[in-house]
Amino acid sequence: MSAFTTGGAPVVLDGGLATELQRAGLPYQPPWWGTAALLADSRRRVLRDVHERFLTAGAQVLTANTLRCNLRALRRAGLEDAGLGWMVHAAVGVALAARNTAGAPGTRIAASMAPVEDCYRPDLVPADGELREEHRWLAVELVRAGVELVLVETMNTAREARIAVEQVREVGARAWAAFVCDDQGRLLSGDSLVDAARAVRAAGAEVVLVNCTAPEATERCLRALRDADDGPIGAYPNLEDRRDGAPGPRPLLDPAEFGDLVAGWAVEYRLAVAGGCCGASPAHIAALTARLNAPVAAVD
Repeated sequence: MSAFTTGGAPVVLDGGLATELQRAGLPYQPPWWGTAALLADSRRRVLRDVHERFLTAGAQVLTANTLRCNLRALRRAGLEDAGLGWMVHAAVGVALAARNTAGAPGTRIAASMAPVEDCYRPDLVPADGELREEHRWLAVELVRAGVELVLVETMNTAREARIAVEQVREVGARAWAAFVCDDQGRLLSGDSLVDAARAVRAAGAEVVLVNCTAPEATERCLRALRDADDGPIGAYPNLEDRRDGAPGPRPLLDPAEFGDLVAGWAVEYRLAVAGGCCGASPAHIAALTARLNAPVAAVD
């Protein structure tokens, strides 16, 4: 996966890890959020099972549960005295174990690197120096844990995304960069997606993706990237439907609808990478995999 070509099937990501953990009955609330799945053997078994089900569904990249493993989140959870790095290593270790159990040695283990504050609050992004220090710490720990690919994801400003990618590249890991956008196709900060894509590519990102964004807005973003940016692109949209106060994660699209939609994007926008974000279950990834692998009908 060091290079991408147009015309081939995209690399398939996994789906919404956090929503699958919620469906399995694990708590998802501050200060732990998804890292609560790492706090006991019984919970780590649930996490590993979710990873394995995504692998069985056809995921070629498995993302370790490190979304909330940055310095700020771990300190707020009270882990300072216990040492902060162990949570990072535990998350990567569970993903590696799932790959071994599933018999999928060719699967890449990626790690999630999110904004140090909040994925949906660009107003909280700290100063550049703090960003460098904190993303550098996580990048170093991820490499020590055995990660080769870091998914710098759900980034809401071009500034933090660029700094995160720079820190990942400086410690020798590969980086993909994914942005969360509004309904108009701009980053939540108001930054231009095309400008942000150029900034992270200059910093060393191999692929630019749109993630945690509703399907309609995701397609608007992909069109802009295809028309103005000549590097590899990808998408893993948010499928959560919380209209009318719906309890728990409920998908906007069923698996077949999702598979058809994203497979269509793969062709129209020449996607290098495709998958699902919040709300996308193993069934959604299985449908996408089947759709991507379906034979093309002959034309008379």
